[in-house]
Amino acid sequence: MSLDQYRTLGNSGLRVSPFCLGAMTFGLDWGFGSSEAESHQILDLFFDRGGNFIDTANVYTKGHSEVILGDYINKTNFRRDRAVIATKFFGTLYPGDPNGGGASRKAIMSQCEASLRRMNTDYIDLYWMHCWDHHTPIEETMQALDDLVRQGKVRYIGFSDTPAWKCAQAQTMAKLRAWAPLVALQIEYSLLERTVEGELIPMALELGLGVTPWSPLKYGILSGKYTRENRDKIETDRGNWVTGHLAKDKTYDVIDVLIAVAKEVGSSPAQVALAWLQGKPGVVSSIIGARKLTQLEDNLGALDLKLSSEQISKLEKVTEPKLNFPADFLKGAGSFMAAETSINGEVSSASPLAPKSDSERYDNPVGVK
Repeated sequence: MSLDQYRTLGNSGLRVSPFCLGAMTFGLDWGFGSSEAESHQILDLFFDRGGNFIDTANVYTKGHSEVILGDYINKTNFRRDRAVIATKFFGTLYPGDPNGGGASRKAIMSQCEASLRRMNTDYIDLYWMHCWDHHTPIEETMQALDDLVRQGKVRYIGFSDTPAWKCAQAQTMAKLRAWAPLVALQIEYSLLERTVEGELIPMALELGLGVTPWSPLKYGILSGKYTRENRDKIETDRGNWVTGHLAKDKTYDVIDVLIAVAKEVGSSPAQVALAWLQGKPGVVSSIIGARKLTQLEDNLGALDLKLSSEQISKLEKVTEPKLNFPADFLKGAGSFMAAETSINGEVSSASPLAPKSDSERYDNPVGVK
């Protein structure tokens, strides 16, 4: 597979590359990241390889990420329509201003205008709600987003880091009222974060949302640079985001298997982690971040990697999540849960609550047409 083997995003006609370039580290304003020149080199490589999907947010590097991206797409030799630019609202750049962030109509409209100015563009291809706003009715948020779509300032909308039940409520409301529907879901998903497989992934598959995982390498923990051998020697600039996980033996159990599989296939641990994720049901485009060209080159190599069923099984056995549903007793439901059902004239005594296999449940994954 290559970056120019585009996929449709959820139940839409928007075609995106199988990897999305995350721009959270464009700019040095947070004390780490890439300079504007380095960021543009990374963008050059990504677009040269056929990538077209870029993800940023109004608050990334205090707004500088959007400015850097805007400077790039406004170069004289770049065609704006070639890029699928996604950015987010919700976070505030104005602490103390109660309407500076969030998902109210006032906040959404002002944040959209500010992002358009920073990127010096007329429209946003995909506008994400960064997080669920507990203080705003979801119908207010969805109607405001629909207005932006009708005005031509936004092409498509999606939700990030929002509970499955709230996404379902919003999507159902949008369809009933003929508002712009959600087409994508951005969630944390990796070998070290699989709890989304309980409700969020099945919800996305059912409602037509293409999944774009963030932090597929868990803040770089799955890159291979952290090992059992150097656990007390290597430092990180991500603080508690990383150190909390590196204090757990379970994390190193996963890393050990990841490194072993990487050696089997002759690739890097990062490539194995990305290849595993890209093959999961519902996943359309994983969001990869890179502060250096070498990191981006390595990540892109995952598109050429094919893992065997045995290797996938090894990775999933050591990372199996504890899910809220189905509960353990339902997984092993006995005869008291069985129900005789007639299918094409045949009688089946299988429990209707027994979980289906992946092939039965996901034989037509969202986002691949």
